Amino acid sequence: MLYSQDKERPKLMNNVAVFFVLLAATIAAPPTRAQGGSADQQQPPSVTSVLNKNYGIVEQEVLSAAEAMPEDKYSFAPTNGEFKGVRTFAEQVKHIGFANHIFFGPLLGETIDAKSIEENANGPASLKTKAEIVQYLKDSFTLGHRAISETTSENAVTPLSKPVFPFLSTRLAIASIGTWHPMDHYGQMVEYLRMNGIVPPASRPRPQQQPSQPKPQK
Repeated sequence: MLYSQDKERPKLMNNVAVFFVLLAATIAAPPTRAQGGSADQQQPPSVTSVLNKNYGIVEQEVLSAAEAMPEDKYSFAPTNGEFKGVRTFAEQVKHIGFANHIFFGPLLGETIDAKSIEENANGPASLKTKAEIVQYLKDSFTLGHRAISETTSENAVTPLSKPVFPFLSTRLAIASIGTWHPMDHYGQMVEYLRMNGIVPPASRPRPQQQPSQPKPQK
């Protein structure tokens, strides 16, 4: 099930509230001063750039997890514990891609049949290989970036005429939900990876940078 409105409303409101706080803090933050330059040379943040930047962070983590799982483990789903009926790893990935289309597709002219969402929530059944599934995920994030790029301070909270769901009634609401929803499933993907002995790329230690050596004086 993609969403049960009665059960998910408190969680939805909490996530949206957190998102708005982060958005306001990011917009209000002073521009970073680069070494040897001035703040005037930096592009000031905008609603579009802030939303796209945050969405890109989510995209990177989700895609890296999808690419880290070997293809022969894409059918994996936990069985030790209360995991009856849970999605396989492949279905988790496809669900994120499918949801991205639900959220952002209508802003770019895609037609969404709300009555068929439940039965198609695991994404296209025709996608079988890891390469196909990962490409579907990548394309769905590209779709999201395109839609977010058309979101401005002028139209962010303008009510949409025919939202798929009431909680997707503005571009800002769509960008908010479209950003935190993948992370709900990223958490599950992380568990699947670790159950198969794989450390998620985002959790791996970063190589230490070697300190630069001073140039010898002539």
